[in-house]
This record gives sequence, C-alpha cells and structure tokens, in this order.
Amino acid sequence: MAKGYWVSVYPAISDPESLTAYNKLARPAVQAGGGRVLSRGGRVVAHEAGITQRVVLIEFDSFEQAVAAYESEEYQKALVALPDGFERDFRIVEGID
Repeated sequence: MAKGYWVSVYPAISDPESLTAYNKLARPAVQAGGGRVLSRGGRVVAHEAGITQRVVLIEFDSFEQAVAAYESEEYQKALVALPDGFERDFRIVEGID
C-alpha cells in the first residue's frame, strides 16, 4: 500500500508566533491520525520556480490515512485556529509503493 504525505509550503507568514494556537492543536491531531513529521521548516535550497520559505512534510502509512487525518474533527479545529494573513499551499499526495 502506498504511503500518503501532507506537503505544506508557506509562501507568506507575516507573524510566525501567531501559528502557536494552530500548532498546539495540529500536532496532536496529526499524531492521532498516524502522521510522522519528516521535515518542518529546516534548510531549503530552491531551484527553478521554487521558493525558500518554510516547508513541512508529514508521512502517513497510506494515502487514505492522510486524507482521513485532514478530514478529522481534531484537525478541522486546528484549521480554524490559523491566523489571518496566513498563506499556505497544502497538498495530500500519494507515494509510490
């Protein structure tokens, strides 16, 4: 079964400290959904049309598990806590077996 991944890129974060409320809710929701953080805001080298802003990569045992974690009540509560002026490109992608 192919793994599932959450890939988040943050082109604009005007106030990183404002993500605190989201992070407090999102972290346990991701863990409860079986997610494992592989990368969170580390160094980035961008090529071509890439951006160097924050990137987060979370792995799940399956694509279906990744979708279910996003749709969970716990994670939906975290999304409500995202601050105004916050921009994120979020995708759920299926890995290769």
